[in-house]
Amino acid sequence: MLFKDRRLAGQVLAGELTAYINRSDVLVLALPRGGVPVAFEVAKALNAPLDVLVVRKLGVPDHEELAMGAIASGGVRILNEHIVKEVKISDETIARIAVQEQRELERRERLYRGDKPDADLSGRIVILVDDGLATGATMWAAIVAVRKQQPAKIIVAVPVAALETCEALEAEVDEMVYVATPSPFYSVSLWYENFPQTTDEEVRDLLTKAGNNYQLLSLGK
Repeated sequence: MLFKDRRLAGQVLAGELTAYINRSDVLVLALPRGGVPVAFEVAKALNAPLDVLVVRKLGVPDHEELAMGAIASGGVRILNEHIVKEVKISDETIARIAVQEQRELERRERLYRGDKPDADLSGRIVILVDDGLATGATMWAAIVAVRKQQPAKIIVAVPVAALETCEALEAEVDEMVYVATPSPFYSVSLWYENFPQTTDEEVRDLLTKAGNNYQLLSLGK
């Protein structure tokens, strides 16, 4: 086990991102739900604003833990064509699952962001944070969604990841930041002592607290 919990993992990860402390062009974007406690610590350490980018995995029927793709805010959908062909998933099945996950994505967007306008990512340094990367499907969708808004730089930052996933994503972003790439990897949860499901209430509370912290720190500059 590498990390006691997501909060401490975020503190360790923040230590790898010190080049971005107190920069006005930095925005930390968390992938809910598990990425939010990690990103909260990163944003606090960098004195940067925190927001969320909602993504949803498209799981293989009867094997939902295996991602055949993912969707993200902004109408983004990506598919792992290799898995789709290997498992012989029909277009109808993909469409049905995508509709289900889109409903949940929209529910979470309403719950987490309310009427808050989307952050303007143009020309900014965007740090995408999750609690770990296994297949990387949801992070891949997040990268595509962010790239559409023409940021100055996209950074993916996670405490722990599968090495092959990091290598695959490196070509898609400006910088990959991670603490460890243990092998064999198996799953993100194996590398945490405490890995409870992050609740909607925790996400909302952390986003509110992050906003208040950033306002106070900015006023104190």
